Amino acid sequence: MLFNGLKYHLRTFGCQMNQHDSERIAGMLEEQGAMLAASIEQADIVVYVTCCVRQAADMRLLGQVASLKGLPTPTGGKRLIAVGGCLAQRDGEKLVEQLPHIDIVFGTHNIAMLPELIKSALDTSQPQVSTLSDVQADEMVPATSLPARRENKWHAWLPIMTGCNNFCSYCIVPYVRGRERSRPFEEILREVEMLLADGVVEITLLGQNVNSYGRDLYGQPRFAEILKAVGESGVDRLRFVTSHPKDLSVETIAAFAQTKAVMPHLQLPVQSGSDNILAAMNRLYTADDYRGLVHLVRQASMDAGKGGKTYLGSVAFSTDIIVGFPGETESDFQATCDLVEEIGFSQVFSFIYSRREGTPAASLVDENTPEQIQERYQRLVKIVQKSAWEQNQLELGIPTPVLFEGISKRDQTMLTGRSPKNTTVHAKLPPDRSISDYIGKIHPVRIDTAKTWYLSGDLLD
Repeated sequence: MLFNGLKYHLRTFGCQMNQHDSERIAGMLEEQGAMLAASIEQADIVVYVTCCVRQAADMRLLGQVASLKGLPTPTGGKRLIAVGGCLAQRDGEKLVEQLPHIDIVFGTHNIAMLPELIKSALDTSQPQVSTLSDVQADEMVPATSLPARRENKWHAWLPIMTGCNNFCSYCIVPYVRGRERSRPFEEILREVEMLLADGVVEITLLGQNVNSYGRDLYGQPRFAEILKAVGESGVDRLRFVTSHPKDLSVETIAAFAQTKAVMPHLQLPVQSGSDNILAAMNRLYTADDYRGLVHLVRQASMDAGKGGKTYLGSVAFSTDIIVGFPGETESDFQATCDLVEEIGFSQVFSFIYSRREGTPAASLVDENTPEQIQERYQRLVKIVQKSAWEQNQLELGIPTPVLFEGISKRDQTMLTGRSPKNTTVHAKLPPDRSISDYIGKIHPVRIDTAKTWYLSGDLLD
């Protein structure tokens, strides 16, 4: 084994795809004899899996890597620093120029090369930089075929495709993750079988745009089929991210509503409520198109029995919104606020626009001041908080099955987990029971308290 006696530590930024990549990296390193370190200070090898969607992630990464300069390992040796992910794919050699103490830079397409790059860095004491193009990626071992060390035994990230063909004007993902590549239908189902045999309770299907799954392989999208097939595999819970509204088909809506294992929560990024801004973003749908999709999902779910006053309640919608896109006027922003109030989102991931070089929007001129944008952002936050609080009130008194994930950081006597709607739920650990009786298992909780960002109640068993 290449790394017997060495300890590694992983830091992950960004999306769920990066979290999956980190699990594969951990699996590879442990297969070569490395052991997980509890902290960076105890590690011989530190691996950063990076995001470059927003500038804040760039700055956090650079700051953290800079802080490691000259910091010795517990044995007094040199700590190996590897940077991968989207930022590494984008910047390559520039990262070593900025931070010469970086030892390895690897991209999104060649994760499988990391052990070889680490060995070369150890043998030569020279920086190793390897980022492949989208075309070269065809010749590489895909990350999905690598061994994995999952963060939780009961949950698995399951990529069904990588890359994106949409080229939204603000987004750098197609440039660093490449074009859409779907995994074969049968390969996905084989992995599902292995995950279930390993005790997985919940699976999350991953893709930059899962609704496009299969278009490149089969000539047309087959996401509705894969959603139904995985949902009927015996898995207790099935989730998926992310869905582009322009590709959300009636077939997928039907599979979402009718497949019991599919949880009643849909992450459907709208980005803006203004048609002018949506057009400038190259989103290829209007605000009314989006409203129509929400209506179809709710109606289909009601018809299938996922609506009404049951433990599932009505379908929960979450979304992404960008504030301060170049050219956004007050009326554009108000249209976004109106849409948020109308839809009733359970959660909104809101971000101030971050200019990314190399994207079409980077050249757009904006007359809004940072102060104006920040003021709008704060207004939106208040509307979002009100919406989330109102949605959570609908859960009061309802017995809710919760998949428990751990103990609350603030109160060691409180279990914490997720409802079917992906809402955080707390419940008191019975004094005569152990944590292991609940972690990774689904137990009913009667909700008696509904706050803005969480629910709490009493265990019913």
